[in-house]
Amino acid sequence: MDVYSAVNSRQSIRAFTDRAVPREALDRVLAAAAHAPSGSNLQPWHVYVVRGARLAELKKRVAERITAGDSGDEREYPIYPPSIESPYRERLADLGERRYGALGIARDDTQARLRERARNWDCYGASTALFCYLDRDMPVAQWADAGMYLQTVMLLLRAEQLHSCAQAAWSEYHRTVAETISPPPRRILFCGMSIGYADPSAPQPRIPRAPLAETVTFLG
Repeated sequence: MDVYSAVNSRQSIRAFTDRAVPREALDRVLAAAAHAPSGSNLQPWHVYVVRGARLAELKKRVAERITAGDSGDEREYPIYPPSIESPYRERLADLGERRYGALGIARDDTQARLRERARNWDCYGASTALFCYLDRDMPVAQWADAGMYLQTVMLLLRAEQLHSCAQAAWSEYHRTVAETISPPPRRILFCGMSIGYADPSAPQPRIPRAPLAETVTFLG
């Protein structure tokens, strides 16, 4: 698979089969992803791959919190700006319409939307999860490095015929994640990522991107 095919076929998959991901494929992907750009070669990412009984336990613990009405932990970083203005507001609304519309969930069906959102913490059925941490004293430049690393992981997964879904939503239950995988206290959870084989029977709407002229300016 060439790089253009990997980029164009990558999307956030929200329905996976329970087929196990081969360990050797994960080894290849994560070894190659280490070559992602990193300012001054700090390589600030710390990655935990969770599968099997450990992942089942994590899913169970978060599900119990959700069932009990627990809305999550105190946020350690904002996922969105406090006020989302145009054009970001419209893009976010369009995503919701396409995603929930493909599932037949009406705009005013709050409970159905909450149930669908809760599938984040079941990894959308995926058999493998990746959690990316950074040291708490790392500034924004190193968070950008971690983002480039995660994108590299997702593109390499496509070369292995695997799909993924990056999920900042896991940061909402960061204490339960930490209890399950025991990272050093100095590390902060950036995001999780579900990894596996896409369920071909489930709707997986493609979300369009803004036209080039809306995001890119050529000068000279």
